[in-house]
Amino acid sequence: MSETSAWQTVEQRDVPLILSLPHTGIDVPARYREGLVSLDLARKDADWWIDRLYIFARDLGATFVHTGISRTVIDVNRDPSGASLYPGQATTELCPTTTFDGESLYRPGKAPAAPAIAERRELYFEPYHAALAREISRLRERHPCIVLYDCHSIRSVIPRLFEGMLPNFNIGTNAGASCAPQLTAAVEAACRSDRLTTVVNGRFKGGWITRSFGAPGKGVHAVQMELACRGYMREPPGPISERDWPRPWDEIFASPIRNNLRGVLDACLAFAHTKSQ
Repeated sequence: MSETSAWQTVEQRDVPLILSLPHTGIDVPARYREGLVSLDLARKDADWWIDRLYIFARDLGATFVHTGISRTVIDVNRDPSGASLYPGQATTELCPTTTFDGESLYRPGKAPAAPAIAERRELYFEPYHAALAREISRLRERHPCIVLYDCHSIRSVIPRLFEGMLPNFNIGTNAGASCAPQLTAAVEAACRSDRLTTVVNGRFKGGWITRSFGAPGKGVHAVQMELACRGYMREPPGPISERDWPRPWDEIFASPIRNNLRGVLDACLAFAHTKSQ
């Protein structure tokens, strides 16, 4: 069963696995375009092609919750109070005013003020989180244990956010608080590869979705996976421009890392089923 609105899609299935896709959207409604430097810049930091990369999870029976709204309108993976999830480190806000590289998204004096931010929270942030909560509740009625897997990606080199080149797989569990250590170990093992690198709770420890919904004691185990873009797309090295970003989707190029991700989601399901016995 699917529930689709103009900006949000929920695909309901019955295995104990939910995939959240909060940053693949590129839609900026017309009323929010005024004041933006450009639409291309507003869409620069989308998690490009992640919805295509994980499409195989439908065959596994996973539930999907997906927003088509650009993170520039509102970032549904930030603390709704506006507090930073990474105090002392560079990041972007609930309603971002800069790109990851620090470029201004708005012309001077045109960034959204408090009333506009409150409106965006009501229209997009709260319904997205309500949808996740409903699906968690629905599946918990069927399964004693479920996994919420939050899907993300980011460019491999962004000096403002982190030093050097990001590992291919960045597993976030809120420093171990959002899921059982057995699940973390199983996900990490599925990522292992001679050519791909992995880190657990490194630069990215999980955003608001992982932190607010992960409740291992209540049978809800949440994991964020932040992929470095170079693992599944032909990411150009160094700075990017509108001419070369995003790179086109390439099914063949993405195939190897998808094999790892299939193993990751298989591990999530195996964990949930074992805990349910």
